[in-house]
Amino acid sequence: MPRRRKPTFGPEKVQAIVDATLRTKPKGMTQWSCRLMAAHQGVSKSTVNNIWQSHNLKHHRVKTFKLSRDAKFLEKLTDVVGLYLNPPQQAIVLCVDEKSQIQALDRTQPGLPMKKGRCGTMTHDYKRNGTTTLFAALEVLQGKVIGQCYARHRHQEFLKFLRRLDQEFPGEIPLHLVMDNYGTHKEPRVRAWLKRHARFVCHFVPTSSSWLNLVERWFAELTRKRIRQPKPFVWTATVESIVEKLSRCRQTLEKIQPGCTLPRRRKAKH
Repeated sequence: MPRRRKPTFGPEKVQAIVDATLRTKPKGMTQWSCRLMAAHQGVSKSTVNNIWQSHNLKHHRVKTFKLSRDAKFLEKLTDVVGLYLNPPQQAIVLCVDEKSQIQALDRTQPGLPMKKGRCGTMTHDYKRNGTTTLFAALEVLQGKVIGQCYARHRHQEFLKFLRRLDQEFPGEIPLHLVMDNYGTHKEPRVRAWLKRHARFVCHFVPTSSSWLNLVERWFAELTRKRIRQPKPFVWTATVESIVEKLSRCRQTLEKIQPGCTLPRRRKAKH
């Protein structure tokens, strides 16, 4: 008995499936599945899967983004990236931030370790032991991290951490701090302390640009796998490459939302 030939579909059907994937959603749901799209288009789920793969459509994946509206974005970007790529001589660059609301959890019963033929086990439930805030400073050159946990997340705790940094790096060597625009970092008593300690030089990243602070990368690794021996994170992106990427994002966003206006790169005055 001859084998049945697999049905083929023309470019119109392929385009219809691609358009439906990109521009529509199933009723009451956030995204299409292979089975739903197959039923909707009258094809097999393997056909849908093959079309998605050939067009590199990964509908189940979503990346978050936010474009900064900081009027001094380029100025701040250049300042911070300059510290990473060309750190000042006879000075230390520290990326400072806080990771708040860290939950201290314990499993209700001890689990079993992984062994050949069996994965590790743990109970599905846990008990809470409160929360803590981790203040951390990443020394860019050596990859060394100075951390301190506090029960609260206020300017008082931030001042204690600044004093800790003052002790960790004794002498008069300048300390360049890369920080975000959180209110605690600009509180009047914090400003007064920094004014009295002139060797602390603050560099603020643009608003909505916490990704510029290298300690955020360390926080991500800490969350994922508990770093025991930190290694330096080497910054490689230049100001030009970042501006080019943001320009592409801005153009795409303006096509989707024609009325959306974002701060543009200012031309230098001659």
